[in-house]
Parts: sequence; C-alpha cells; structure tokens
Amino acid sequence: MVALGFVVTEFNASVTDEMEGAARDAAAERGADVADVLRVPGVYDSPLAADRLARRDGVDAVVVVGAIVTGDTAHDRVIGDATAQALTDVSLDRDTPVTFGVSGPGQSGAEARERVGKGAEAVNAAVDMVEVLA
Repeated sequence: MVALGFVVTEFNASVTDEMEGAARDAAAERGADVADVLRVPGVYDSPLAADRLARRDGVDAVVVVGAIVTGDTAHDRVIGDATAQALTDVSLDRDTPVTFGVSGPGQSGAEARERVGKGAEAVNAAVDMVEVLA
C-alpha cells in the first residue's frame, strides 16, 4: 500500500477543502493510505511542509493541494512559479515524488471551483510515480 502525505493550503479553503476531498476519494480508489496531513497558510508555504513529509519514514509520496487565484497584479504567477520550482527541488533532493495538485495561476475563483479534480489528479500521479520508481 502506498502511503501519502498531504499538504493542504488554507487560503481559498472553500476550494481546497473540496480538492482535499477529491484527493482522499482518489486515494481510497487507488488503495493508498493518507498517512499524514499538514495544513499550511498558502501555496507559497507548501514546500517546507512537503519537505518535512518527504523526510518521514512511512511516507512514499507527497501530494500538495492548493488554488492560486488571479489578483490585480502578477503576484499569482510569481507564487506559482516559485512554488512549482521549490516543490520540484524537494522531490529531487529527497528522492520522493512530490505532486503538484495546485490549480492556477491565471484563474478566477469560479474557475478554481471548477478544477477541484486537481486533487485527485495529484494523488493518481503520486501513486503512479511510486509504482514506476519501485
């Protein structure tokens, strides 16, 4: 059984709570165990939490769930780019799959609500990667 660590962002919780639910459903469908969940303020805060989970014995992969909504500036793109790179670095440094179940940037709140399935996609990618690398 694949053991997953979840990092779930609290910013845009009306969306990320549903994303987490979709992720949990996907984990159950794949026969994976959600070993631990860390909740962080926002997407930008997720790499440190992902790194902590990736270092834990008993966590085979980390799933990051969040939503980045467009504001009045390019801030959403800066957050998305920095976070994606940092999570890639965690995955490579820890030799542990870290999947990016983050919708956005460049989306409205309504579009974010339409993309709650990103949580399930991230779980499926995590389980697939554990199987590929086994």
